[in-house]
Amino acid sequence: MQDTLESIRARRSLRRYDARPVATELVDQLLEAAIWAPSAHNRQPWRFVVISGAATKHRLATAMGEQLRRDLAADGLPADFIERDAGRSYARLTAAPLLILLSLSLADMDAYPDERRARNEALMAAQSTAMAGQNILLAAHALGLGACWLCAPLFCPETVRRTLDLPDDWQPQGLITVGYASETKEKTRHPLGTRVLYR
Repeated sequence: MQDTLESIRARRSLRRYDARPVATELVDQLLEAAIWAPSAHNRQPWRFVVISGAATKHRLATAMGEQLRRDLAADGLPADFIERDAGRSYARLTAAPLLILLSLSLADMDAYPDERRARNEALMAAQSTAMAGQNILLAAHALGLGACWLCAPLFCPETVRRTLDLPDDWQPQGLITVGYASETKEKTRHPLGTRVLYR
């Protein structure tokens, strides 16, 4: 019990990694941990894409960067800011030895005729997929790896789907970068009393 709690407290979102690759058996352990997450109705709506090839990372980072540039330009931001932001995003994706794309599928979820329940069912699938992602982050820490969840695919799902040739029902949710960390971080949390109500 204490080991689990300590692991939760010690895990950090790390974005800088050594160049050495992540062994296939470790990737399998990360994904195995992911699929043991709880899920709505136990439908396990998560879908994963493992990306380790430099060419695929470059193609994905470039396509996502183009969408980011368009979005920031539409916001009226200065060109130098846009290039810095897009460059940082490209570097994060291409420098990581491993990327795991988390997507969800509604194929096995309940279907409702009304918008309210359909929206809630989709949200339940997103929550389930996020819990699988948390398992990956905790497993990475336990295996001596660094990892970081990036939400960028939410802003360009069609770009990600097209670039990676995903099935039509796969909805990109997040990217987890994984590798042997070349940085350490110390973080704090807001006091518990500022985030909790007891009734």
